[in-house]
Amino acid sequence: MADQINSLEDLKGAVSETVVVEESAPREPVRDELGRSYATGKRKDAVARVWIKPGSGKVIVNGKDMDKYFARPVLQLILRQPFQVAGVEGEFDVMATVKGGGLTGQAGAVKHGISKALQLYNPELRSALKAAGFLTRDSRVVERKKFGKRKARRSFQFSKR
Repeated sequence: MADQINSLEDLKGAVSETVVVEESAPREPVRDELGRSYATGKRKDAVARVWIKPGSGKVIVNGKDMDKYFARPVLQLILRQPFQVAGVEGEFDVMATVKGGGLTGQAGAVKHGISKALQLYNPELRSALKAAGFLTRDSRVVERKKFGKRKARRSFQFSKR
């Protein structure tokens, strides 16, 4: 500790001597030989495998059109969210296979997979998707049932008499 910092000039001198760490290399697009990007999305017990490629905006889930597989408009809205946030609506075709869970969990898993595949296809979209929270896996799952209870926290009905 021979060279202590006693003034602002000493601090400026110490800071100017520090080495600036170079920024990491820009992310490269990840695509297969067919020009597709692949990602896995998860939500609750559902796992979705998603491939995206440039196209007309057609979404196929488990061999069916999105309108047929996810009949509820809310679920279709969930699937369109990543494209709206990234500003690339109607530019990519999606082919997804999803297993496990219910329809809402499956829609969330496909949304997560689409978001991850979009940022792999075009790394410039990462900041918008990350800011919207679409690249983070929603880790909430059903709480387990406890013994002596009817459900995880719900008790049996109490009877005084």
